[in-house]
Amino acid sequence: MHSIGEMARDGGLSVSALRFYDRAGVLVPAWVDPVSGYRWYEPEQLEEARLLARLRRAGMPLADIRLVLAGWSSADTDLVRGLLEAHLRRLELGLSDARSEFSTLRALLDRRENPMASLHTATTQLSVPATELAAALDAVRFAAGTDAELPMLGGILFDIEGEGLHVVATDRYRMAVARARATGHGGSRVQSVVPLPLADAMRALLTGEEPVRLTVDGDRVTLETGDRQTAGQSLGHEFPDYRRLVHLPAGHRAHIDTVAFRKVLETGPVRAGETRKQDDEPQALSVLRVTENGTVIVCDDGDDDQNNVAVNREFLLHALAAGARDELVLELGAPTAPIAVRRPDDEDSFSILMPVRLEN
Repeated sequence: MHSIGEMARDGGLSVSALRFYDRAGVLVPAWVDPVSGYRWYEPEQLEEARLLARLRRAGMPLADIRLVLAGWSSADTDLVRGLLEAHLRRLELGLSDARSEFSTLRALLDRRENPMASLHTATTQLSVPATELAAALDAVRFAAGTDAELPMLGGILFDIEGEGLHVVATDRYRMAVARARATGHGGSRVQSVVPLPLADAMRALLTGEEPVRLTVDGDRVTLETGDRQTAGQSLGHEFPDYRRLVHLPAGHRAHIDTVAFRKVLETGPVRAGETRKQDDEPQALSVLRVTENGTVIVCDDGDDDQNNVAVNREFLLHALAAGARDELVLELGAPTAPIAVRRPDDEDSFSILMPVRLEN
């Protein structure tokens, strides 16, 4: 028999993915050690693992994969061929639709007479409390993007307006917003997208209690504290208009004990979601619901209530840690609506997580 490590190595799936497929009933080990819980697989299951890996790379839903695996060894291959052809047609249709929409969008962009003007043209200087800027960067850093195909998300937006500095980060699947007080800027709104290495260097300087000076001069950004400073070029991209994304439909608001809720998430049941591009592994999903008495619960595997909301567990744990409060407010709406993690004492600092569709 093959150990789970051997199956992962030879089958093209990670150990964590094999555990997910076991829980999902897609590829169940032949034997599980009742003492250690270690999984063991029959030799013929290696072919199933390789087949499963191929199907997932092709983007086939788990519901169809179950049927393909069940019918793979059958003498009658009509079902399997039908499922493969149907999935291929879906992919081709989706690609055709995407090409058409992208063609229209490119035409709309070409017709625009003027490119989007930069929001800053002159030197801007302001003073920011070091502790507040440090807390703001800590609150949003986890949500910054790392996808090389979307370089405009690979930084943190510094949005200066009036007596406030908003810092914002998003990787499409989550977004975090935090605010720090700022003085010395009385002009129009100024935005600068600070690349992550520079933002991290800024955070390393924020160790004192005194205010620091932030300067935006064209595409150059400088942070000074005492006799130390760090500076660099801002990203040459426009950041998405985050203000259009933070107005969420009304949902259920529930106060949670952060430490207790983290423990429930870490030890509670998870379900397998869609594969993530960056690591080719299915997401670990926590399924949540607000009960009638206002308590947030992590739902068991068999709980299929229509009001359940699935979220990437790792992302939610990061958002709870970034919230930096013993008590936080969790806001859940419809299963398709974003989830908000808010601070009860600071309405300007919050995180938004996109829900994840559960496999049928």
